[in-house]
Amino acid sequence: MDRLTLFGLFAVTAMLVCYALEERSRWFTLAFAAACVLGSAYGFLQGSWPFGLLEAIWSLVALRRWRRDRSVAT
Repeated sequence: MDRLTLFGLFAVTAMLVCYALEERSRWFTLAFAAACVLGSAYGFLQGSWPFGLLEAIWSLVALRRWRRDRSVAT
């Protein structure tokens, strides 16, 4: 397994874990957004721009959800 594949495995695993834990804390939503950015980078680095683009969009959706949850908690 090369480094790029390991990076992708880490990114997707982080996304899955953070998504599963989102209801426990809004900080997992922010971590999910960051993991989506990593997934997006992986997609672009491996040459799959549709995957990279979709992960970038997911990161924006998660970031927006984190900001919304932050304003509700305040």
